[in-house]
Amino acid sequence: MTSERTGRVSRRTLLAGGAGLAGLGVGAAAVGAGREILSPAPAAGSGTTPFYGTHQSGITTDAQAHAQFVGLDLVDPGNVDTLAGVLRLWTQDAARLTQGAPSLSDTEPELAALPSHLTVTVGLGDRVFRAPALAPHRPAWLAPLPAFSIDRLDPRWGQTDLLLQVCADDPVTLAHATRMLTASVRRSARVRWVQRGFRNSPGMSRGTMRNLFGQVDGTVQPASDTFDRLLWNDGSEQPWMAGGTSLVLRRIAMNMDTWEALDRRGRELSTGRTLDTGAPLTGTDEFDAPDFQATRGGVPVIPASSHIARAHRRSDVEQFLRRGYNYDDPPESGSDDTSNSGLLFATYQRDPVTQFVPVQRRLAEHDDLNVWTTPIGSAVYAIVPGASASRPLGASLFDVGGVA
Repeated sequence: MTSERTGRVSRRTLLAGGAGLAGLGVGAAAVGAGREILSPAPAAGSGTTPFYGTHQSGITTDAQAHAQFVGLDLVDPGNVDTLAGVLRLWTQDAARLTQGAPSLSDTEPELAALPSHLTVTVGLGDRVFRAPALAPHRPAWLAPLPAFSIDRLDPRWGQTDLLLQVCADDPVTLAHATRMLTASVRRSARVRWVQRGFRNSPGMSRGTMRNLFGQVDGTVQPASDTFDRLLWNDGSEQPWMAGGTSLVLRRIAMNMDTWEALDRRGRELSTGRTLDTGAPLTGTDEFDAPDFQATRGGVPVIPASSHIARAHRRSDVEQFLRRGYNYDDPPESGSDDTSNSGLLFATYQRDPVTQFVPVQRRLAEHDDLNVWTTPIGSAVYAIVPGASASRPLGASLFDVGGVA
C-alpha cells in the first residue's frame, strides 16, 4: 500500500473547509507470451463497497458480519457551520477507509489496508434542526417515536444529534474505522453511546440471519422494486432529502434465561414459525406465505397472538427494510441473569410514522414474544442522501440552509 502519510492534515482546517480527495487506482490483469497470466485470487478482507452514490451504502448493502452504531451529540448543536464541517470530514475519511486507504490523518494506516466491505452511514437527529437556519427543513417524521406500553427505555440508549453506522466483515477493520471517524471530530461532537452488534461471519451461514433465540430474523422484506416508493425519500416534502431515508434504531433486550425454560413447541407457537427452517407453521419453506385462516381441530394453526400474526402488515404501506444485529454484552451489575443479550433492530423506511409505527403499536398491544423481549433503547434519524467526490454528505441540506 502506498504511504500517504507525508504530512499531517489539520483537523481544524478540515472542519472549516476541507481538503480534496485523491482518486484511487485499481490494477488490471496482464497478458503475455501468448497466454493469459491469471491474477491471484483476491486477498481475504480486500473486498470494497462503493461509498459515493445517490444513496448511502450500508442500507441495501448485504449486511456485514459486524456493526457499530455510534450516537454522538454536538458540542454546539446550534452551530450549523460546525455540523457541515463534521459531515465534510466524515465524507472525506469514509470515502478513503471504505476503499482500503487510510483516513486523512490516520495514525495506524496499516489497519486500513483491508476494508472488509466496510460501509459508513450517517444520520441526523431532530435536535440539529432546532438551529434557526435548519428548522424549516426538518422532515415532519423526524421526532421520537410515540410512547409504547412495552417500552422500558434507558436514557443510555436514547436519541442523539448524530449517528454513525459503521459495518464491516472484520472486527479489526471496524474498530479502526470507528476510531478514526470519532477521534477526528472530538472537538465538535461527543460520543454518547456505542452499540455493537454481530451476525455470522462470512461463509458460516446461508440465508436469513438468526437472532439469539435461534429464530430466523428478517424473512419479510419489501421487494427491491418497491424501494423507490417505500425506502428512498422522493423529496416531495423536503427536497433536500431526495435519495435519503430514515432509520429507526431499537435496542431490544432478550431474556435468554426464561426463553430457554420454554419448550420448543411453545417457542414456535409464540413466534408463528418453526425454529429449524423458519417456515410459517402453515408451510414448509421460510418464504411460504402464512395462512392465518388455517385451523387444526378448530384451533388456528398460527395463533392470532403470535409474533408473525401481529407483525403482518395490514396495508401495503406497512413495510420497511430490516437490518438487525445481535448483541451479547456482560450481565448488568447486580443482575441475576447469565447474559445481557438482545437485538439491535434497525429499520429503514421513507416515513416511520406511516410505515413503522402502526406495526409497532400492534406489537405493543399484544405479541406473545413480549414475555421475553423488552425495548430498552429507541432513536430516529434522517439518513442523508449519498455523496459524490464534489458534494459531501449533507450538501443538499446546507444548500437550502444557506451554509457555504
